[in-house]
Amino acid sequence: MRRREFIALVGGATVWPLTTRAQQPAIPVIGFMHPSTAERNQEVIAAFEEGLRNVGYVAGRNVKIEYRWANDNYDRLPELAQDLVKGKASVILAATPVAALAAKRATDSIPIVFTIGSDPVKDGLVASLGRPGGNITGTTFFADLLSAKRLELLRVLMPNSTVFGVLVNPKNANAELETNDANQAARSMGAQTVLLSATTEPEISESFLQLRQQHTDALLIASDAFLNLHADQITKLAIENNVPTCFSFREPVLLGGLMSYGASRPDSYRRAANYVGRILNGEKAADLPVQQPTKFEFVLNLKTAKGLGLTIPHSVQLLADEVIE
Repeated sequence: MRRREFIALVGGATVWPLTTRAQQPAIPVIGFMHPSTAERNQEVIAAFEEGLRNVGYVAGRNVKIEYRWANDNYDRLPELAQDLVKGKASVILAATPVAALAAKRATDSIPIVFTIGSDPVKDGLVASLGRPGGNITGTTFFADLLSAKRLELLRVLMPNSTVFGVLVNPKNANAELETNDANQAARSMGAQTVLLSATTEPEISESFLQLRQQHTDALLIASDAFLNLHADQITKLAIENNVPTCFSFREPVLLGGLMSYGASRPDSYRRAANYVGRILNGEKAADLPVQQPTKFEFVLNLKTAKGLGLTIPHSVQLLADEVIE
């Protein structure tokens, strides 16, 4: 072989691997939509990324996560969804029903995985839990179906209570269902409920004035994105008015709420991440049934109980998954 031909051959061989690398497909992109802020959701971000690692996807290594936060402005969600669609996200993770609906309206081809606290069939997200259909599936923790259990726990801590307040956001599609469950539970224990509605911060403050006027013994806060967002305001007012509270999630209890009972949000995000990974591996959203909660948490704040003058039986403390002292 002539020297010139040999050099040309070697030169071609060195260029070939570089060309091959350039033709390799880009790493998949996960779009993550949430109506709130990153600061308030560090725990679920960590759970989601942990869930991805469990199925072989590491952010920054073999997958990219594009986070989109509405910063409590729900009107921005359609814009955020369109942004992820234009960015050609491989899969979209949508937190809460409003974000999931915005994503569903933005695309019928990009797979969507939701994590919500309500009934996705009633919300219009899927055809059924077992066969979601279309390009969407996810996890639900059915937070709005546990009102009766939360009321029972309040009654255990306050056996002489007869009037329970139920704070709801009337704009939530599940408000009526949650209210009816609470009413039925109260009647079964010989108590009654006082319905309180709030869609704005001033209305939350007004609801506590009504609580005092109605001589309410305790307050049940419905599962709702707006009410969860303003949990700090609610817990502060509850402490000021000496009102025991029960929430759907543990975070408000860390702020001073008395207790919470509900499915684990981090667990829901880990399971949603599992679905995202499976979809990236080739499975179809339509073939993945909506996952229901498998882990429930009872969280109790003993410091708040002491401030309210409540004595929590040791047997109840043993039932709690987490006790804050």
